[in-house]
Amino acid sequence: MVGYALTPMKGRKIMTRVSKHNYYLDIAQTVAERSTCLRKMFGAIIVKNDSIISTGYNGAPRGRKNCSDLGVCMRDKLNIPRGERYELCRSVHAEANAIIAASREQMLGATLYMSCLDTKTGELVPGTNSCMMCKRQILNAGISTVIVRDTKDEYRVIDVSEWIEDDDSLSGVFGY
Repeated sequence: MVGYALTPMKGRKIMTRVSKHNYYLDIAQTVAERSTCLRKMFGAIIVKNDSIISTGYNGAPRGRKNCSDLGVCMRDKLNIPRGERYELCRSVHAEANAIIAASREQMLGATLYMSCLDTKTGELVPGTNSCMMCKRQILNAGISTVIVRDTKDEYRVIDVSEWIEDDDSLSGVFGY
């Protein structure tokens, strides 16, 4: 958290720096504001060796109308729960868009930072995670870590290798 602290030298104020993870999560959160989804706004950035490799937010493929332009989400209209019936969704997910924009060599061993905002309130949505399809893409891209923002200062660090042993695609449970 950015702020000021008193120093022992004559009560002068010095600025405290935001942590590296929160710096990148702040950027992912700003990227999420470009989302065109009517359900949730996701932003993702891929970072390697302290350089941003790519960014992505959820929205319709290039050239197609976005749900925000159409004013309707087909999955909402049909009361489809989150994480189900992706074929009815117009959006490409934030993680997928970030992966599409980078080469595999750049992503090997990289970290993906992700943030999610509620479209109605603009507030952070805690407890979000990548869907099963995005997990597969993250695994194949060679990304080693995913960091997901829960609050302005709190986040979860996920070791992607855990998704290999804990294969949620075998559980029969849908959603994210």
